[in-house]
Amino acid sequence: MRIGLGLGVAVGVVALVGAAVVLREPAPSASATDTAVPSTAPTPSAEASEMVAAAQAFLVSLEQEQRARTQFPFDSDERFDWHYIPRQRNGLRLADMTPAQREAAALLLRSALSETGYAKTTGVIELEGILGQLSGNTAFRDPDRYSITLFGTPAPEAPWGWRLEGHHLSLNFSSVTDSLTATTPLFLGANPATVPSGPRAGWRVLGDEEDQARALLNALTDGQRTQAVLATQAPPDIITGADPQVRLETFEGLAASAMTEAQYADLWRLIETYIGTVQEEWATARLRQLRATPPDSLFFAWAGGKNPGEGHYYRIHAPALLIEYDNTQGGANHIHAVWRDPGNDFGADWLRQHYEAHPHE
Repeated sequence: MRIGLGLGVAVGVVALVGAAVVLREPAPSASATDTAVPSTAPTPSAEASEMVAAAQAFLVSLEQEQRARTQFPFDSDERFDWHYIPRQRNGLRLADMTPAQREAAALLLRSALSETGYAKTTGVIELEGILGQLSGNTAFRDPDRYSITLFGTPAPEAPWGWRLEGHHLSLNFSSVTDSLTATTPLFLGANPATVPSGPRAGWRVLGDEEDQARALLNALTDGQRTQAVLATQAPPDIITGADPQVRLETFEGLAASAMTEAQYADLWRLIETYIGTVQEEWATARLRQLRATPPDSLFFAWAGGKNPGEGHYYRIHAPALLIEYDNTQGGANHIHAVWRDPGNDFGADWLRQHYEAHPHE
């Protein structure tokens, strides 16, 4: 079995070096009085410039016919047509790339993700091959059926974006004037959530997302848990699905203002696990913005069983943040997890500000 990006690694080994990014700014206390601040266009960053260069190099590596399949106008509806199910996709598949093009694709991916995020992404792709072996359908469950699509022309002076997508994976990046403006929707899934057998037996690509949330739930008092648990049965999937725009407007569950300092720190540790998927500079900037959210506007909700092996769902929701996680399918061994930025998915808010400031573009 080949790992999706084809970096010449052995079976079952993810090509990674270095330690995982650590986001360890102190979490604010539950009594914090900071007020939420609206999203503002970020300043140019070294990572954004690196991503432009990596995307340009990837395009240069393509033949004309490949480039035509890969590149769409920035304002194309295709940019918003994201999903995490196995389906036919536009863009250039890994299967259709040469080894040099795969290497260029890997460098583009590394320019946007932390080491942890890169490990999870390649892990999701590797799981597709494991699922194929377990199901006996390796032709359909193919790690090479992941596609890269570019929107617009990668350049420091104009909006552009790109996506890597396939089964259980949708990474969407949008850039405005050499600044990364959006890293959402960002979807990662794991099937199996725990590999049951074979060389990778026991492997859990998204183990932190499950364990940290369950630890937070178990740290709550009975009274707090009564507020946090919305239902004894979890929904069959994430509530928002693959909607281009978040339409979940109701805030439910336990408000962060009702948590102790230790519980609040655990909540932020879980949030960091999701946002730390992307490059450290971008993650740190986004966390800094989110930490200004008043604790009474940040909610943690749970549904389903609280024990491992039982179907469960959780949600972290604030005006500028939505995290959803569901593990109910396949005997509660099949995870869907997504990070959304309501109002700014695909860079909608920052792009609006940009076009208002530059009306002739």
